[in-house]
Amino acid sequence: MNRSFWAPLIGALLFLSPPITAAAAEVPAETLALCATCHGEAGVPTAPDIPILWGQEFYYLYVQLKDFKSGLRANEIMNGIVAKLDKESMQALAQYFSEQTWPKLGYRTPAGTEPRARAALDAGECFACHLGGFEGNSRVPRLAGQQLAYLERTFREFKTKVRLNAPFMNSLLDTYSDDDIVAVARYLAGL
Repeated sequence: MNRSFWAPLIGALLFLSPPITAAAAEVPAETLALCATCHGEAGVPTAPDIPILWGQEFYYLYVQLKDFKSGLRANEIMNGIVAKLDKESMQALAQYFSEQTWPKLGYRTPAGTEPRARAALDAGECFACHLGGFEGNSRVPRLAGQQLAYLERTFREFKTKVRLNAPFMNSLLDTYSDDDIVAVARYLAGL
């Protein structure tokens, strides 16, 4: 049979196949307690530059854990913790956190910030991946309501190429001024 027969069939199978999901295994309580040390027991991190995990996208979380394990994403604490996890454990953690409710931190974007932030976000076409409300999808993170200090640090790490696990973000944020980074982080944290 020719290619034109198989292509739609394979496409349909890929579309209809279930997404990657975690194994049915539960996350051990001691692992969740370790995560809560920094990421918080109720989804509110213990420090301002630590990301919210509760309610974040499953696949995004899983890929970040894989990147920490491989060293593609560098963080001294996370690299050490994830080094001990296998694929099933990383999937179970990603599944657990993705099923939690995103916490409301109550941050309010300072007045006058939105025009500069929207201009930078529109120029970068950020809505194309992170969606219009910046809630993300399975492959890209939710940014709306994320910790302000974490957003600023992460954007700077992409700009300075400290964080290398998303080359497109390195290129995009290299075009942003420091003022753009601050405005975008403030705007997104307040959504």
